[in-house]
Amino acid sequence: MLLTRPSDDRPADDEVLAFLRGHHGAEPTDLEPLRGGFWSAAYGYRLGDDELVLRIAASPDGFRADRLAMGYGSARLPVPEVLAVGEGFGRWYAISRRHHGRVLESVGADERDRLAPTVVGLLRALRAVPDTGIASAPWHEWLIDGLTDRPGGPTSGWRALVGDDPAADRAFREADTRVRRLLDACPDRRQLVHGDLLHANVLVAPAAEAVTAVFSWKCSTWGDALYDLAWCTFWGRWHPGIGALDLWSRVVPTLSVRDAADAGVRHHAYELQIGVSHLGWYAATGDHVNLRWTTRQLDELLERGPRT
Repeated sequence: MLLTRPSDDRPADDEVLAFLRGHHGAEPTDLEPLRGGFWSAAYGYRLGDDELVLRIAASPDGFRADRLAMGYGSARLPVPEVLAVGEGFGRWYAISRRHHGRVLESVGADERDRLAPTVVGLLRALRAVPDTGIASAPWHEWLIDGLTDRPGGPTSGWRALVGDDPAADRAFREADTRVRRLLDACPDRRQLVHGDLLHANVLVAPAAEAVTAVFSWKCSTWGDALYDLAWCTFWGRWHPGIGALDLWSRVVPTLSVRDAADAGVRHHAYELQIGVSHLGWYAATGDHVNLRWTTRQLDELLERGPRT
């Protein structure tokens, strides 16, 4: 069975207004359905002079991760304040302060000179967050988990669906084998990894000169921060504005000697891991266009090998 989008099941606006009225004990105004993620529906609204966002999802895990991420925030890493998390609408809700800006991947290639320092600064800010001691899976285990079809998970059964497409199945097998072979070069570090930059999770200022918000920390973990660079370069093949930044050439010279060691091999392993894990996602959601696109990207990466 293919995965359906839970965020499509939105409550009616009058139900949302009644909930907010009861929660705040005041009249909300300017209710506005927002573009939500795959797992949540979102609404902007005002409460007096405050601009807030209500999100509704089947699980509280992402909301709790967002609340935890408030402790990572800084001027270069603005994380929205989560004001409340609780049960509502037969599901879970979170209320956060609203941030404004342009979705990172909407910035055009002609704006790369302004955007590049912004993204390089964001990646540097993520690397600079001190280890909080929060428990997380060992890095190799986390990487392999993204390649593994776990029974009972929300996308359980994706491996068989990938297997129904011969080209995708071949790319999966070859990339999976290479990632596992390269794991020894991937250090088990305790650096903050957002794990889902792009996909409307980062906002930038109108002129793209600053980050205004970083959302959706449900995929975050502690590991090798080079993964977030690989995330941007992999999806840069899809988003021309990100691809035009040439982030590999801009970021690697800023790394410490320790972080730069085996960077090409690590980056290659992470790009492959990202591609393989998204074969499963696109197969589970029935997105055959992007399943084929991802298969082609994996084929090119496997042929090219690590950057130097």
